Amino acid sequence: MDTHKFFVEKMRFHLKDKNKLVFVGWFFDGSTREHSLHVYLDKEQLPLQIQINKGAEVRQKYIRSINEIEEEVVGSITLPEDWREHRKLRIESTYRGERATAYTISKAKLMRLNKEISYYVENCHREDGRVTVTGWCMSDGEVKLELLNAAKQPISEKVDHYYRKDLLSIFPECDKENKPGFLVSAKVEGSEHGPFFLEMRNARQMSRTKLRKWDEGTKLQYMMEKAGDAVRYLERNGVSATIYKINSKLRKKEGNTYENWRKKYTVTEEELAEQRKMQFTSPKRFSVIVPLYQTKPEYLRAMIDSILTQTYPYWQLCMANASPEELTPILEEYAAKDSRICFTNLEKNEGISGNTNAALTLADGDYIVLADHDDIVPANALYEFAAAIEKEPDIDMLYSDEDKVDMDGKKFFEPHFKSDFNVDLLCSTNYICHLFAARKDVVERAGSFRAEYDGAQDLDFILRCSEQAKHIYHVPKILYHWRCHLNSTAANPESKLYAFEAGRRAIEAHYERLGIPARVENAQFYGMYRTHYEWKEEPLVSIIIPNKDHAADLAKCIGSIYEKSDYRNFEFIIVENNSTEEETFAYYKKLSAEHENVHVVYYEGGFNYSKINNFGAAAARGEYFLLLNNDTEMIDGAAIRELLGYCMREDVGVVGAKLLYEDDTIQHAGVVVGFGGTAGHTFIGKNRYDTGYFGRILCAQDYSAVTAACMMTKRSVYEAVGGLTEELAVAFNDIDYCLKVRKLGKLVVYNPYAELYHYESKSRGLEDSPEKVERFNGETEILLSFWRDLIENGDPYYNCNLTLDNSDFSLRR
Repeated sequence: MDTHKFFVEKMRFHLKDKNKLVFVGWFFDGSTREHSLHVYLDKEQLPLQIQINKGAEVRQKYIRSINEIEEEVVGSITLPEDWREHRKLRIESTYRGERATAYTISKAKLMRLNKEISYYVENCHREDGRVTVTGWCMSDGEVKLELLNAAKQPISEKVDHYYRKDLLSIFPECDKENKPGFLVSAKVEGSEHGPFFLEMRNARQMSRTKLRKWDEGTKLQYMMEKAGDAVRYLERNGVSATIYKINSKLRKKEGNTYENWRKKYTVTEEELAEQRKMQFTSPKRFSVIVPLYQTKPEYLRAMIDSILTQTYPYWQLCMANASPEELTPILEEYAAKDSRICFTNLEKNEGISGNTNAALTLADGDYIVLADHDDIVPANALYEFAAAIEKEPDIDMLYSDEDKVDMDGKKFFEPHFKSDFNVDLLCSTNYICHLFAARKDVVERAGSFRAEYDGAQDLDFILRCSEQAKHIYHVPKILYHWRCHLNSTAANPESKLYAFEAGRRAIEAHYERLGIPARVENAQFYGMYRTHYEWKEEPLVSIIIPNKDHAADLAKCIGSIYEKSDYRNFEFIIVENNSTEEETFAYYKKLSAEHENVHVVYYEGGFNYSKINNFGAAAARGEYFLLLNNDTEMIDGAAIRELLGYCMREDVGVVGAKLLYEDDTIQHAGVVVGFGGTAGHTFIGKNRYDTGYFGRILCAQDYSAVTAACMMTKRSVYEAVGGLTEELAVAFNDIDYCLKVRKLGKLVVYNPYAELYHYESKSRGLEDSPEKVERFNGETEILLSFWRDLIENGDPYYNCNLTLDNSDFSLRR
């Protein structure tokens, strides 16, 4: 099996230069390292320009691919004027001197390609007598789209075009104001089964594609896309390699799918029956608030029925109806059956916030619960909330895990098992969503929903409630099913730009209410946010680096900071520990002579990381300490400023960075207590640009611990907890320190925007001698003796439904 082939994902003509070809592809091993490409028209080599796209967007684009694609290649081929007189074009890939033909296209196919419009159909849907097609098409000039019936007659009623940011890297020559995204819809008779066609025309080109059968559903489309993956793999690698790859995937996932997880852990009918018998000493009443507007009747019934089946009886369903003509008969029917159901008809649609506030006026319960008009609330949901409050009566805000359900309400997928309350994750993305509840007095203090944040009104509301709440509780169970397509795509994210902008403003308003100077911007993916702190002060940061020899590594570490850092108020405290090489001391001397802010202090004694750092801290003058390994290298010049931005907050005690191995895979993106029986780094070995579980690699967030290979902390906090615990000479001293800081009531934050390379303990060597193994085992016992309850009860920033055997946040077996 040749793992170094190149695969052409798409070939097209340039939008403006009709003698130029553009292709998009990737090397089978996912990287461009040591690869090259050459293009031939018959035997004549043609000019080729290459653009490499990489980053989180590329990883997300190929997330479903069998291969793990890190880098995408966009090539531009200049054709001669007489290209039509040649026979074929060939792309050749080379790896370490070995050549292979990657792609061949005949003149006839090129000529057909020259007449076609570049397009992609992303979703087809038929429901309630209407067909809808979404996707994109790109052309030089305006494109007219038409949906055709089986007789090839136009039937389109609505055609919308919208901007697609994600296409700019693939069509760099396109006009930036282009709107290549489309949504085409038409009404059809019930007896009209197709086939249907989508036709695209501009001044000189036309493309027409036959759309799939409407009655085969999204499951078939999903299966066909997965099959397409396998076919492309088969084309490149042969039958045996494809079977091996598929079997590897199946072995990895066998028995660990969400479907199997649900069979094992979903509440049973027997358990539901027991819940109905439960007698609560002080039962609380839940008012479920639901705004209604253009709700499909069958989804409305499903939502109401899911509330009626609750095993906990003390609830009230409050609905504000902004579609009275269509929905009033259904609401009257249900209200007549059960006095706990009430509704009000609105004279006009007041928007999502206005409609929700109208429903809120009907509420007389102890807690306010939010639900959407077409979702499903499992039968045990309110019981689980009530049971939590019965156990801890001071809970004033709570939320649960959730998953998605298809439009038929039968297929459950994409479970989101969440962290306990994580304010910095909430300011990076609205991870709480559903099911959410807050005590009524908290809601009254927080205030009602605000129309200026429509689209992100729930995020704004949750943030304001969290500011008023004193005890926020997370129920780690799936208590909400969010209805959506099984294979829904980001076909039109730009249509919700107003919502992402509203979310950005909601987070900024949160900071403003807390008196924190911060600016928030949209991050690289819609629905994710990045905070920039704008503190006026620039305090002194003492960078404490233990060192034994390895002068070249130390020089790389310190040199990268001097060269790149945009924060300059720092000092270096180099803690010399038993170096023997002359070049090390020569480097100290040179460094001290060149820089006044370098101080070398000498620690006498054997290697004890905790003692060495405590010794360095005693010599430091800064208000903030940055504990830093000598085998690190700053990547981004903003790293110190990024760490300091969070660390200057009153509620934060420690901030850690995103650390990468030399090959651009993740070494550290936070620590989970419990991994491996003690504690471990998250997402080890994942690509630098991976998003991680629900974007957690990319989001600033709170964790129980971070590594001291690059860890910033306040001097005051360091002194308050007694620095690093010196009984832990090598292992777990950073974990222990962070847990002491958490016990002090301060947060430990992971900031992915502070990036460094970590070349992993070069100075100390490997843990491979009997003495080192014995010492490691002893320190494991010390950590367990200090924090056994936390380790056994589970990390609050992780989730008990996720595995402790792997760092990738996969499901518990």
